[in-house]
Order: sequence, then structure tokens, then C-alpha cells
Amino acid sequence: MSEEAKNETPFYDPDPITMPVLALRGLVVYPKMMVHFDVGREASVKAVEEAMSTNSPVFLVAQKDIRVEEPEKKDLFAAGTIAQVRQILRLPGKTVRVMVEGQRRAVLRTMTQTEPYLEGKIVPVEEEKVHIEGKPNSLRAEAVIRRAYELFDRYTELSPKNATTEMLMNIMSSEDPGYIADFIAQNVSMRVLDKQSILEDQRPVNRLNRMNRLLHREVEILEMEQNIQRQVQENMSQNQKDAFLREQVRVIQEELGEDGDNEIAAYRRQIADARLPEEVEEKLLKEVMHLEKQPYGSAEASVLRNYLDVCLELPWTKTSKERASVAAARKILDADHFGLEKVKERILEFVAVKQLAPHLKGQIICLVGPPGVGKTSIGMSMARALNRKLARISLGGVHDEADIRGHRKTYVGAMPGRIINAVRQAGTRNPLILLDEIDKMGSDMRGDPASALLEVLDAEQNATFRDHFVELPFDLSDVLFITTANTTSTIPRPLLDRMEVIELPSYTDEEKLQIAKSYLLPKQLKRHGLKKSQVRMTDAAIRETIVSYTRESGVRVLEREIGALCRKAAMGIVSEEYKQAHVTGDNLEKFLGTRKYHPEKNGLENQVGLVNGLAWTAVGGTLLEAEANVVPGSGKVELTGNLGNVMKESARAAFTYIRSRAAQLGIDTDFYKEKDIHIHFPEGAVPKDGPSAGVTITTAMVSALTGIPVRGDVAMTGEVTLRGRVLPIGGLREKSMAALRNGIHTVLIPQDNEADLEEIDQTVRSALHFIPVSHVDQVLAHALEHPPLAQAAQGEDLTATPTEAAPAQTAVTQA
Repeated sequence: MSEEAKNETPFYDPDPITMPVLALRGLVVYPKMMVHFDVGREASVKAVEEAMSTNSPVFLVAQKDIRVEEPEKKDLFAAGTIAQVRQILRLPGKTVRVMVEGQRRAVLRTMTQTEPYLEGKIVPVEEEKVHIEGKPNSLRAEAVIRRAYELFDRYTELSPKNATTEMLMNIMSSEDPGYIADFIAQNVSMRVLDKQSILEDQRPVNRLNRMNRLLHREVEILEMEQNIQRQVQENMSQNQKDAFLREQVRVIQEELGEDGDNEIAAYRRQIADARLPEEVEEKLLKEVMHLEKQPYGSAEASVLRNYLDVCLELPWTKTSKERASVAAARKILDADHFGLEKVKERILEFVAVKQLAPHLKGQIICLVGPPGVGKTSIGMSMARALNRKLARISLGGVHDEADIRGHRKTYVGAMPGRIINAVRQAGTRNPLILLDEIDKMGSDMRGDPASALLEVLDAEQNATFRDHFVELPFDLSDVLFITTANTTSTIPRPLLDRMEVIELPSYTDEEKLQIAKSYLLPKQLKRHGLKKSQVRMTDAAIRETIVSYTRESGVRVLEREIGALCRKAAMGIVSEEYKQAHVTGDNLEKFLGTRKYHPEKNGLENQVGLVNGLAWTAVGGTLLEAEANVVPGSGKVELTGNLGNVMKESARAAFTYIRSRAAQLGIDTDFYKEKDIHIHFPEGAVPKDGPSAGVTITTAMVSALTGIPVRGDVAMTGEVTLRGRVLPIGGLREKSMAALRNGIHTVLIPQDNEADLEEIDQTVRSALHFIPVSHVDQVLAHALEHPPLAQAAQGEDLTATPTEAAPAQTAVTQA
């Protein structure tokens, strides 16, 4: 309550009245005033409904802080108004519009409840009687009233939206100073504290005098606002005058022939010469007319110039002559890449179809494979083979839809999306656009770029692709899209359905040798300024580099190692240590340092509880060791190594299988009560998951429980069921190459994957011994040094195929 109001003595009725309390935010209601407002809080809505249903009054009081959502008594002013609810109108949502009529001032004594709505004891306040109908007011009251008439009249002139003539007539028809003060306070925009001070003042003449002071301040504020607005208008008029004068100067210059080839004429000539589609030409001419009306230096003119420049640079009708020749394409692909016969065959099939049906559209190819196997370079070779312009877009890390579709041209710094920009840079409407790393896009609050690509990569929709910046349909159906990815698992399914996937497998060591001899070594020699006669590298040296210095599916690291070797050779030649660098397998460490990998030593020792598993990753296959140890305990199974849920479930299934066959495996049937088993996959910082580690975990646990060592030259892959069936898996090609790189001799695979051996390179198949298995007993027979019990397999047909195999799945171990 304000200081002036505290010094006044209000008149109270002796008995408080209990009624609902409605807390108002930013609003004060006065007696004898009809006001409508919206109610949104649940407690306030219930208070209004209670007052309406019981036909009882409600106490309206303002909050001190409008940010408080659930006010208490300390959050409310003491003084308020007793009002009667006249009408309730329910709006969409939970909002209610209420019409109330103020009756009399009152004070909140105590709060009786806060749930489900506020309710309190209210003490009505009797005001001092100053005006009596039929009798004139005192001289002081009459002077204050006339001052109020004058101020409100001026306020009406300055703010006709907030105060109307009808309000002025309503005030002038009344001689009650209290009513006049309340009416003005109700209809004039003021702070809540100022309005509250008017409500708390019980003396009508004093209240109106205070209202006059506040109204005088509001009038001064409005007069200052009008002065500021007048100055702004004068400045705008000056700008318009300057624009008019500039236009006159331009017209005079045209009449004198000083600027015949002006900007507008140049734009019109470019549009006429471009032979654009009718819709595009009409739109651009309209933009030129718009530009013609703009002042030269205005922001709108800059936006229009940028828009016209971008649209006129697009190749709406320009195409490059395509070369659809299978012989030429084969020659280019063979010159650029070694091996990859199936990939080349598919690309040549595509070229053959284009040769027979030149107008065929909708060819969208996705090249999937580990890093460094040549996905991007194959796309570039296809562009050369087809004689198409190449535009490359890297999508790795893109997470804004505007990167694909562009920004609205009215935004500051707006630009077209990457697709339109690539076509613009290519200069033809039929380029080859290479979308790199399509599997590494993200999404956030600014949109999902993968969803935007659905239109781009759909042959039925991209004929009328609309970029947000260009705002015109551009035909992308003649564009050949080639996308690259390391894995399809992170590509959204609707987007993957629009592409034909061609898998690029990992290179074998023999393929890497030929690639290094034919491509990588000549490239690095030329890059480092060396002649072929200055560096001699034997096949043995290249093989040793592949085996001992790289561990990859592609040849990217191999190329870096050959580059490092060339730098060492260049240093030796420049320092005159030798004239020719002769690199062999024996002196390789002199150029590349100590060997990083020793495959012949990995996993070849027979150990108890240590099993070589095989896993697939986005960068190729890898050897995944599983360790198991048994200690006295209470039957707990501990799983460590950053394992995913699928591998944890495989471990539980393996544990249950071992318990069910403990006697046949030569294991104490009560081992699960007296021993704890700890299963660990090394390199705990690398997350591991996937459904192909079941047989590996089972073998490790059986070896640890029986004490029988596992053969170190054996690796395995496959999922296991509760009944011991071995289910098929995916990624067998990459896994087999990983086994070969790590010196493994024997690989146990699910019997249902036997047909996949045809896809494995002949070099790998001849170097490894593949054993198809259908049951865990067969796995143990080949993986352990000797079976747990000679009679374990008696009476069982271990070669029988499981009655029903699950579909092939892929094990994933990702960093």
C-alpha cells in the first residue's frame, strides 16, 4: 500500500465476508466499472466458475509481481474490489473470457484456502461521502473536477485509440469526483502501482487530485512521443525527396544519352537472351520492374540485384553433350582403379542403358564402403567417362535444412542451397553431383536435411525442385546423383529406398600391392619431385608396408606411408647420402621406422578363456578378442568392455545354454552357485555391440570353466540360441579379411553363410580354412584343443542344420 494511502483512515464494515479471490496480473478493477478480461490459470478459472455457479461476488485484487504463477497472500495487494461476474465465455484451449462489474472497495483480511482456488475473508470499505445528488460540490472539488475535464480532453486528442469522445462525454456528465477518478484510472494506460494507489485512496477529492497528477504526466509523455514521431516523419520525407531527385537525374541522363546501357536495360537484355522457361521469364521481369522502382542504394534493391544475378547464372536450358560409350567408360575406369570388378560391371551396365535409352532418368547410385576404398574417386571417374560436369557436395556434419533448400531471399545474408549452388557452379543442367558422406548428416531444431533430400533424390519430384531462395521450379531430373557412405545403418530408410546401393568391399593385400605399384607410388613420386629411377621399391617392401604399417580396409594410410617413404628418400638424395633409394623388405624400417603391427604374433598362442572373435565396423572388419575368467563366488556374471545391450543378451543366452548342458560339457552342474564368471572385451573405450559374438562368448566361458585352452589360430563369428544353434551373420567378407590380416588360419562361420563364401576374394579363400558350423558343439570341437568330454557329441547329429535360422544380421563395433 502507498505511503499516502497508509496515512488515511479507511472505514471498514465490522464483519468480514468469505468469497473467492481472483488474482489479476497487470490489471486493476474499480467500483461501478464494467470490465472484461481473459483468465487462463486453473485456480483463477475455478474461482470464476464458483462465483458464477453460486451467484456470489468475487474479490478482484492485483498481484505485486506478475511473474508469480501461484500467488499467496504476500504476493497480493491488500486493497481490491468486490465484483459480480456477469458473463463467462469459453475460448479455445483452457482460457476463459470474463465480464465483471465492480461493486465496492474492500480489503483482504486473511486467506482461507489456496486449493482448488483462492478464497479469503474480505472486509468491505466504506468511502467518504463527498458528492450528494442535487447539491453542488465544494469549491475545491469543483476545481479538481474541471482540471480533470481539461486533462482528459487533451489526453483524448493525443491518444484517440485509448480514449474516445464517448468516454469524455461520460466523464463530463458526472459530478462525482470519486467516480470520475475511478473511470479515468480504469481507461487510461498507467503502471499498475499508480492504478493501485488510486484504488487504495478512500477520499474522492484527494483521489481525483492524485489522478490529475498522473494524467498530467501521461499527457506530457504523449506530447513527447508525438514530437519524436514528427521528427521521424520529416526525415522520411527527406529520404523520399532525395529518391525523387535521383530519379529525375537518371531520367535526364537517359534523355541526354549519357547512360543508355543502364542496369535495368542490361537485366532485361540478359533475360531475353537466356531463352528461359515462360514462368521463370515472367517472374524475373516482374523482379526487374520492382527493382526499377527502388532507390539505387536501398536495401531492397541490393536483395533484388543478388536474386536476379543468381537466377540468371543458373543453367535453365544449357546442357553438356553426354558421352554414353561403354568402351570409353571401361577404359577410364580401368585406368583410374584396380580391381573392383563388380562395381565397374554395375557402372558399365548403367552406361550401356544410357547408350540405348539416352533420355532415361531417375538413376541415383549410393556407393557404400569403408574409408579409402575409392568411393569418391569412382564418382569422379564416372563424370569423366560420361563427359559430365562434376560438382561435389560434402554432407558430413550438415544439420540445417536450409543447407539443402536455401534461405528465403529476404533474410540477411540469404543464399541458395547447396544443390542449386552446385548446379550453378557446374554451369549445366545435367551435371554429375557427388554427395559425399550422406550417412553423416545430423538434424536439430533448424530442420532435418535428410528429409529435404527426399525431394532432391526422388525422380518423380525433382523435376520441379523449388529452392527457398530461387522460388522457381528447377528441373533436376537430368542430374546424375552419386552418393557415398561408410554404412547404410545411419541413413534414414525413406532416403535409402530412393537410391541403388553398390557396395565397395575392402581391398585384399594383393589388390593393395597392385594399387600401390600402379597408382600410389607413381603419384607420390611425382608429388615429391622424384623420378622413377631415384626410388626403387620392391614388391616385398610394399607387402611389408601393407602388413606391418597399415591396418585398414582401403589404401589411404598406405598412401601416407608411401608419401613418408618418399620424403625420407628425397631428404637422402638432397643431402647426397645416396643417388638412388633402394627400398626392400629388410631396410624398410630405415625409411618408415619401427613396425607398428606384428600380425604373425597376434592370437596364435593357445590360452584358456581367450577366444578370437570377428566383428564388422564401418571401416572394415576387425579381430575382437573375448576373455573369460572364473573365480570362486556366488554365481554372478560380470560383463565389461563397453558392451551394448545386444552383446549382453548374447552373454546371458550363452550362460543359460552352458547351464543346460553342463553335464555333457564336463562342467560341475552347480558351477553357477559357487563360481563367478567375468567376461571382458579389451579396449573398453570403444563401444561394442552386435549380434555375432554369441559363439565367441560361449567358447570363452566353456574354456574358462573346463580349463581347456582355445586354439589361437582359430577365429569365429556367429550368434547362438538357447538350444545351441548357430545363426547366420553379415559382413563375412570384411571379417574374413580381418582374420587374414591377423594371421588366423581357421575361421568358423555359420552354416547358413556358406553361400556367402562366393563373394570372398579367391586370395582370401585360398589362405583361410573356412569351417561351416550349425551347432555350438561343432564350434567347441574345432576351437578347443580337445573336446570337454569324448561322449559329449555321442548320440547327437551335430551336422544337422537348425530347423529355422534367423535372417542374417550385421555385428557392429563402432568407436
